[in-house]
Amino acid sequence: MPETHPALETLSFGCRLNIYETEVMRQAAGAAGMTDALLVNTCAVTNEAERQARQAIRKAARENPGRPIVVSGCAAQLRPQEFAALPGVVKVLGNNEKLDPAHYRPDGGSIVVGDIMQVRETAGHLVSSFTSHARAFVEIQQGCDHRCTFCIIPFGRGNNRSVPAGHIINQIKTLIETGTKEVVLTGVDITGYGSDLPGTPRLGSLLKRLFRFLPDMMRLRLSSLDVAELEDDADFWDVLANEPRLMPHLHLSLQAGNDLILKRMKRRHSRAQAIAFCQKARALRPDVVFGADIIAGFPTETEEQFADSAALLDECAVLYGHIFPFSARTGTPAAKMPQVRGDVRRERASRLRAAAALRQQDFFKNQVGCFVEVLIEQGNTGHTPQFIPVTVTGPTLASGTVVRVRLGEVKGETVIGYTMHTSVISPLKGTVQPPLAGEA
Repeated sequence: MPETHPALETLSFGCRLNIYETEVMRQAAGAAGMTDALLVNTCAVTNEAERQARQAIRKAARENPGRPIVVSGCAAQLRPQEFAALPGVVKVLGNNEKLDPAHYRPDGGSIVVGDIMQVRETAGHLVSSFTSHARAFVEIQQGCDHRCTFCIIPFGRGNNRSVPAGHIINQIKTLIETGTKEVVLTGVDITGYGSDLPGTPRLGSLLKRLFRFLPDMMRLRLSSLDVAELEDDADFWDVLANEPRLMPHLHLSLQAGNDLILKRMKRRHSRAQAIAFCQKARALRPDVVFGADIIAGFPTETEEQFADSAALLDECAVLYGHIFPFSARTGTPAAKMPQVRGDVRRERASRLRAAAALRQQDFFKNQVGCFVEVLIEQGNTGHTPQFIPVTVTGPTLASGTVVRVRLGEVKGETVIGYTMHTSVISPLKGTVQPPLAGEA
């Protein structure tokens, strides 16, 4: 649903990077003098994501006839004419152009979409705050230098472009000053960070700088990680083992569990590497938990190869599954491969989701009775360091409050938390904590 703000409304689809850039769009549109418009940031990762964006635009035009709609994002970058033809749309901006206030002005043109592959730098944009002061998303890089056979996103985002560490530090400082308690580092391929910067720093070295220069940063999370790019990043492993402010929840871009399918996807890791990564992470940080992206029904996938993906979720103990059936994207090599039937793709994705949900429920039930710290995000709901969603009982708590709770019963996809102690201190290392004095 759109989030209502003074003068402007926004709709953001897809990744966390889009959430960050939607805030930049809001600032750019405001600087250009826009006072009443809907800003839509689209996603192109699947056909369904594009369909949802188009549907939302049509609905907004029906409900608010005459209100201008500005569309951007990956789907708009790839298919600007299609989005320009939708009712109510007055501007379509490319992923680079949407960040510039000049393009929001009436004389800026109705379709302004440049060649994203020619963009070589990521401009710095300071976002002063997010709607919720609890969590903020910070862009550390853009684009991707890899060409997975199923993925259209590099053609919507361009090649890898990293944000200098100094700017990232300044951005996070600004957010902390406005009350942000948790920062999520985001991008298209954050494990590719730094390959285009002087000295080619890596993600691990960036993390060390952030923790050194931002002592007031309470919590840090990472968006999707490529295990192949972290294998030899010694600084990353050091931070994971020794920095309690890095949350023990890693989301991995696994995609499949069969080596032949991974090769046809043009992924850079093997099944064994994925398992070894998770084993090493758990050895260094016993409380770490994993989420993962998995595609079901990739072209040529047999039932036996699919079974390898199902088994990988068990072997890596994935709790948070981002699982979806393969979606053929025009212009990608995978779209030309022999396709698995649509009903088979959907059925396989359903099986994977069900298995991941059972594992997640078992984990949640095993946490009942434990004392944890929850960062309140909205309406007495929030997450533990391991990303367990918790609904806290009792009086209404302000967004950004850190509250110590005892985990109670599991209710669907959330856990009930009973208030024990409210604090504004840094999270303790690990989420399963012994009770404080008087809590037993």
